Amino acid sequence: MKFNFLQFQQKISDYFKNLGESPIMISLLVLFLLSVVVVGLSLPYYLYDFNNFYAQVLAEAHGMLFDIAIIGILIFWLNNQGERRRRIRTYIDEIDDFRLWLSEESAFRTAGNIKRLNRHKIYDLNLAHCYLARTNLNYVILKNANLNLANIAHSQLIGCNLENARLNQTNFEEANLNQANFKQAYAGGASFKHAQMIKIDLQNAFLIKADFENAVLMEANLAGAEVSGASFKNANLFKANLIGVLGLTVEQLLECKNLQSAKIEEELRQQIELVRPALLGLRNQAVKKS
Repeated sequence: MKFNFLQFQQKISDYFKNLGESPIMISLLVLFLLSVVVVGLSLPYYLYDFNNFYAQVLAEAHGMLFDIAIIGILIFWLNNQGERRRRIRTYIDEIDDFRLWLSEESAFRTAGNIKRLNRHKIYDLNLAHCYLARTNLNYVILKNANLNLANIAHSQLIGCNLENARLNQTNFEEANLNQANFKQAYAGGASFKHAQMIKIDLQNAFLIKADFENAVLMEANLAGAEVSGASFKNANLFKANLIGVLGLTVEQLLECKNLQSAKIEEELRQQIELVRPALLGLRNQAVKKS
């Protein structure tokens, strides 16, 4: 069989091209070549001065262990922190990119970035004007976050923590806010129409001119909240805590659908009994007794 030099040359060329695409193979090749050089240069010491050479190798090995233990771990930690900051910056930039974009994709992408930032313990996000309708935000933490003018209608926010968040004119229509934490939240002019708000915590929240029309506020805690100008038209306040609510008027309560077992200031309760005792369940009780 005749030797084909050009074919052999082509195979060698192809081999080195493929080798360039494999970092592991390159590393092994470099390791092999360096091992040959180092072992070749050290051969006289192996043969004639092994004990002294062995002691020096052990000293170098201890130095290598120290480098790995101290410098290696430090560099790894610094790289990890740098990567974490880059990821956080990327998630925040994506939220900014999708701001004001009213689409299903922007809503789900923004919700996903919120959850990723939560995993990095980042809660005080700027979500003003963000579109988050029909998303799943159950149990997310947005303490001290800015959600002014955000659209969160039809979304799931069960157990969500929005303590001290800014929610002015935010749209929560038909959202599920059961057991959510709205303590000291600023929700002036926010819309909670038809929202599910069972056992929601609204203590000391600012709810001036908020709209709770047809909302379900069963067992909600509004103690200390400011509700001047808020609408409770057809709202269900069964077992709600309305003690110490600021700006609450009897006219607002008379618009409710249900106030049975609700905790109400005695003065307001007496006025409701005179006008609409059925709201408090008193008429039903009288029928049962008769």
